[in-house]
Amino acid sequence: MDTLDITPLLDIRGIRKSFPRPDGGELLVLDGIDLTLREGEIVGLLGRSGSGKSTLLRLIAGLSAPKAGSITYLGNEVDGPPPGIAMVFQSFALFPWLTVLENVQLGLEALGLPPEEIRRRAIQSIDLIGLDGFESAYPRELSGGMRQRVGFARALVVHPNILLMDEPFSALDVLTAETLRTDFLDLWSEGQLPIKGVILVTHNIEEAVLMCDRILVFGSNPGRILKEIKVELPHPRARLDPLFRDLVERIYVEMTTKTDAPAGKRIERFAGTGIGTILPRVSTNLLSGLLEAVAAAPYGGEADLPVIAASLHMEIDDLFPVAETLQMLRLAEVEGGDIRLTEEGRQFAELDTDQRKRLFARHLLNYVALAGHIRRVLDERPEHRAPWSRFADELEDHMSPGAAEQTLRAVIGLGRYAEVFAYDDQTHVFSLDNP
Repeated sequence: MDTLDITPLLDIRGIRKSFPRPDGGELLVLDGIDLTLREGEIVGLLGRSGSGKSTLLRLIAGLSAPKAGSITYLGNEVDGPPPGIAMVFQSFALFPWLTVLENVQLGLEALGLPPEEIRRRAIQSIDLIGLDGFESAYPRELSGGMRQRVGFARALVVHPNILLMDEPFSALDVLTAETLRTDFLDLWSEGQLPIKGVILVTHNIEEAVLMCDRILVFGSNPGRILKEIKVELPHPRARLDPLFRDLVERIYVEMTTKTDAPAGKRIERFAGTGIGTILPRVSTNLLSGLLEAVAAAPYGGEADLPVIAASLHMEIDDLFPVAETLQMLRLAEVEGGDIRLTEEGRQFAELDTDQRKRLFARHLLNYVALAGHIRRVLDERPEHRAPWSRFADELEDHMSPGAAEQTLRAVIGLGRYAEVFAYDDQTHVFSLDNP
């Protein structure tokens, strides 16, 4: 569809959103968000989990209010759920005791339409989305893909101007997701959908390039727009098209390159490792696996991120935390869409298990401040023990309680692998005990 140069469906200016912290401060999750949606557009919000994309959708839907900035829908400021904006969720969010038809009719019943009109429009929406014949089925009788089709039908039945989609394909298997994407794009391009614009939240780079007219790349802590990328490829788009692959590569580069450093100064591509850094929870098996994969042929220690992601069947929410942790440990560097092993990273891939653990322990204590801090506290205490709360309270001076728990769980996994400290989840105590 061509973008029309008219008053936008949605105009967002200077949005800032924060949540209160227990200590009286606030956690900033979105800052300085500007976004415009015009008729005929699919705009993608692309970024890792925790970058505030879903929070922004809730603000647009009027389910939450910003701390600053404005959201204007068809010229009117959004101060509550506006008519004409509908949402499709990642989870199917169906009522299990209602049939397909009854689930789809719910939105229309809330509008107070006559029963005949409700039934006619619900059946029309069910037919449109490819569920004709399943009107009397219950959600438990349907596959995941069919349940998500019910979610689409329920959103479309109210004939919204804007459809908000919050990772609608991420809970589906690969083949089902691809089929549903293709069906949606076919209906959209043929003008059969009763909607004028779409905002899609995703963490799948290829999905964004496949579906969107514009992609807004989000950064984290706080959520902000790093880059707007136009997708000018004609539909239908082919994943193997060199132009498609080039655009995927460009987005990987954007998502792994920080642009706000002083000119000529070398910068870290991921967050630092100070005591206030939120650590991602990553399996040490994945860390070892990625090091081994990049070290092996045909890569030889350096790989293109989109290529290695495709070969390992990993999406950015899976790949980036692993790459981030390897860089944090100085076992790899990520820059310009590539991952390159350091000398120690190459050594790790060649060592036996005990030698790997010793190298890993050295890097963990030297480069991850929290791990080194926990080890020092345990070394200094006569009984070499400390409760969870000793470190959780300290972390909550820098981050939310949820982030503090995630960070402690992450460092526990790394510390156990390196055998630099132990943790008993029954007693909630860190120690130097060797099981």
